[in-house]
Amino acid sequence: MTPAALKNADRWARIGWGAGLALLLAAPFLGLYPVFVMTALCYAIFACAFNLLLGFTGLLSFGHAAFMGSAAYATGWLVKSAGWPPELGLLAGLVVGAGLGLLVGLIAIRRQGIYFAMITLAMAQMIYFVCLQAPFTGGEDGLQGVPRGVLFGLLPLGNDLVLYYVVVAVFVAVFLGIVRIVHSPYGQGLKAIRENEPRAISLGYDVDRYKLLAFVLSTALAGLAGSLKTLVLGFASLSDVHWSMSGEVVLMTLLGGMGTFAGPVVGALTIIGLQNFLADRVGSWVTVIIGVIFVVCVLAFRKGVIGEMLAWQQRRRARAQAQQP
Repeated sequence: MTPAALKNADRWARIGWGAGLALLLAAPFLGLYPVFVMTALCYAIFACAFNLLLGFTGLLSFGHAAFMGSAAYATGWLVKSAGWPPELGLLAGLVVGAGLGLLVGLIAIRRQGIYFAMITLAMAQMIYFVCLQAPFTGGEDGLQGVPRGVLFGLLPLGNDLVLYYVVVAVFVAVFLGIVRIVHSPYGQGLKAIRENEPRAISLGYDVDRYKLLAFVLSTALAGLAGSLKTLVLGFASLSDVHWSMSGEVVLMTLLGGMGTFAGPVVGALTIIGLQNFLADRVGSWVTVIIGVIFVVCVLAFRKGVIGEMLAWQQRRRARAQAQQP
């Protein structure tokens, strides 16, 4: 690609990111329900965290909901029962997600492929059973009535508009953090492991350490997403740790575009939007409709929505270069 083409592509990318950020900032004033958008952004953080593991490292986890849900319960209990302020509750959720990720990762990264996926699923089911039986989680009723509190003693999170911009700020920080990680030398090492692990080993990479750190970073951000969602909705439930939630985040990532930055965000917003829009209209059939969408996406858009758009742009540039004298 010529320098001019690269410069033009970068300019359009910046315009796109700027437009997306402007839309997020203006969403409450455009008639969008703030709680819905906040919930969607929490799932977008969850999907971005999962994409860091699957899209950029090549590790498929079938138990990622366990880290999101465990952090949600931890934050809910600490804020409601222990009286912790929301900032410490969010930090605790992030630490819980990272801690559980370290324990599971030390076991799971010893295997690859389907064996890695099955280990994460088995460990997640254990965590689900703990959340079901533990006295402080509320069992099948979940943990309800979690107060939002006052952030840093200054920002009243009980105000939807204040909490909305806090969630947007956290989302932007997480998104930019993931972009920085992927573009760092460590992120390039993750890509090398994803593309050809034996070759990465031959080049001297400590593959297990790279994968373990990626797993812990991913679970920590998943925990942050769960903690934030608990403050937004005021409760944590068993659905947060159920295996079906792990399936949903896989769907979000594949639908938007695995291995892209915007793909998981688009996928999360699409799935959560469809669930909220169709729930009152078609009832339980919403699951069938989303399943059909997923099948169509896999058959027709194997790289996901954003992935196919990027591939189309690359093909267009390649044709333009081929036509140049």
